[in-house]
Amino acid sequence: MKDYATSVAFLGQWGRFQKVVFFLLCSTIVPNGFGAFTLIFLTDVPSHRCLVPDVGVNLTEEWRRSIIPVQVVNGKEELSRCTRYRLDVVRNLSAQGYSPGRDVNLTDLEQEGCVDGWSYSTDVYQSTVVSEFDLVCGDEWKQPLTASVFFVGSLCGSFFSGQLSDRFGRKPVLFATIAVQAIFTFVQVFSVSWIMFLILLFFNGLGQIANFVAALVLGAEILIGNVRVLYSSLGTCLGFAVGYMILPVFAYFVRDWRFLLLASSLPCLVYLPLWWFIPESPRWLLCQGRVEEAEAIVRKAAKWNKCQAPSVIFEDHSVHCDHWILWPVLQHSSTSCEPLHQLFHLSSHRGSWKHLQLASSAILSTTTLCHRCFAPRSSATVPRSTCASKNTATGTVGTISRVGTCITPFLLKLNKYMKYLPHITLGTMAVVSAFATLFLPESFGRPLPETTEQMKKRERIKFPCIKGEKTPVPLECPDSPL
Repeated sequence: MKDYATSVAFLGQWGRFQKVVFFLLCSTIVPNGFGAFTLIFLTDVPSHRCLVPDVGVNLTEEWRRSIIPVQVVNGKEELSRCTRYRLDVVRNLSAQGYSPGRDVNLTDLEQEGCVDGWSYSTDVYQSTVVSEFDLVCGDEWKQPLTASVFFVGSLCGSFFSGQLSDRFGRKPVLFATIAVQAIFTFVQVFSVSWIMFLILLFFNGLGQIANFVAALVLGAEILIGNVRVLYSSLGTCLGFAVGYMILPVFAYFVRDWRFLLLASSLPCLVYLPLWWFIPESPRWLLCQGRVEEAEAIVRKAAKWNKCQAPSVIFEDHSVHCDHWILWPVLQHSSTSCEPLHQLFHLSSHRGSWKHLQLASSAILSTTTLCHRCFAPRSSATVPRSTCASKNTATGTVGTISRVGTCITPFLLKLNKYMKYLPHITLGTMAVVSAFATLFLPESFGRPLPETTEQMKKRERIKFPCIKGEKTPVPLECPDSPL
């Protein structure tokens, strides 16, 4: 009885077929990096102040310059963003010929809110979601909520797409999530209210990490050996990073939020032809009992690589299928954490928040790794059902990670009460998470488990100061390619 890697070893690890799959799947992850960080520019807050109407308000130029109060913020004087002197009082003083500061003490004047709206600076942006729907002052809480709703969508998409992928296949879910991102990003362009934008943003988030997880699992199941490790640890991250690097170029030339969304949705159309080049996962097909389809894919790969396929490629598939589990969750546990720090980039583009980027990556990635150490153990008693649950397991882990990204926008607002409170909170959590990694099993230089039975036999970390049960015998996987 041979495992999958041994059965397809005749293909080699880096032939034409593997190269095509490797780079095409990496390209499908590019929209994730582009789309996730678009919120940096969509929800940025331009400089603003209360609007003073030009029509029906007869004010001297001197009073127009003085109608906005001056406040001291962090030791610096700046114009108030949310108040102005009462317009009717200022109009009367201007009509009577009084001069501000000389004839009238401005600090004695009554103030009012921005009842006529706001005037936004266009030095950086022509418009953003914040300036379009006035998410400032009394509605300032809507700005971080916008980011949270997006990541709630990512949370739901990560969980449900995993189950759908295990049921209907990796390839259909991969392209479905790309379509979800493209369609809802395009429809967002026509939002006429913040609520409408928020609802569409939620559905847009459904395809974000779901797309990443589907591509990660599909590539890791098709590829074998060192190429599989390279794809899961480097290829997917590079695809995400390429999208991240392209975004600032688009945002630099496109300063209007509607056109930026349009520019980010239309390129997804180029992925439609890839349906005929990216195959379904042979591992998943075998676990579904669809042996002929799996062999057809492998034989096509053999033609691409110009090698001879054996007459029978997969033997005892129905039995050995039980043993192909867990590895996407454990063998590449550090890779799918890569995009988890994305929310903190939404705030780190401003210089004072660069520290949080590092702390957030440590917290979320480490917490996810800790969960991965324990999550597979709960399914150890049902090896057959977990055979086809690789994507569900990976998606569930991503779902837990999304919880942190959902609450982070509000965590960053703690600086209103204490300037360095967000830094202290995240730094403390990072230290605690770092100590938690001591309880993770070591995998360096050791064969990685592929079944729940092998997980039970993993050697645990021994602490000199803690006495426990006898340490199990180390895992031996002589057939594993790693």
